Amino acid sequence: MKSINELTQDSSSYKLLTEWEKEASNQVKILSPNLNNRDSILLDLQMTTKSLLGTVSYNTGGILVDNGWLRILGSGNSQLNRDIVTWNLFKNGKCSRQPEAIIVADDILGGFFALNGGAFPGNTGEVYYLAPDTLEWESLEMKYSEFINWAFFGDIEQFYESFRWSSWKNDILNVNSEQGVLVYPFLWAEGEELEKRSRSIVPIEELWNSNNEHREKFGII
Repeated sequence: MKSINELTQDSSSYKLLTEWEKEASNQVKILSPNLNNRDSILLDLQMTTKSLLGTVSYNTGGILVDNGWLRILGSGNSQLNRDIVTWNLFKNGKCSRQPEAIIVADDILGGFFALNGGAFPGNTGEVYYLAPDTLEWESLEMKYSEFINWAFFGDIEQFYESFRWSSWKNDILNVNSEQGVLVYPFLWAEGEELEKRSRSIVPIEELWNSNNEHREKFGII
């Protein structure tokens, strides 16, 4: 196991991240890190800060994109009160929430982004998205660094075009980082257009559990 000094020798990725923040075309907020927590997080991950995943986990409390529609996990912050290790239920260096993967981000509708470590049939090291409208893990064909770049500069509006209702910008102001929006009928179910479906604020844990319960019910692998 590498020591914290060995893991934090290179700060080049953090410099790149702050440069991206200044130039970002999307609304991005890098949160200050949890100084009491970040050493243990990096030791659990055994990621160096030379990697973008290591630097986001160590040098930020997380990143909020599009006013918190997309939440990228770091060391935790009062505005994003979950860190990447505790949310992934790390035990003995392994993720218990989604074995052989690391959940690195989620969105307000209960879409989850995971770094593939063998959990999914495609390439390891790529980011997969658990889409709330299909309940399937889909490869974004991006490495973690490419995913972060997409969050800062990509066409997020197009990605979420079918998931957004007219008043979403105002509605999500009432949703904190431990919550999400439950749409009913569910996004994967047939029903009225999104604008007419009911929406309620629930714990993000509930959306995770609901997705997986229905995946199991429908036999989705």
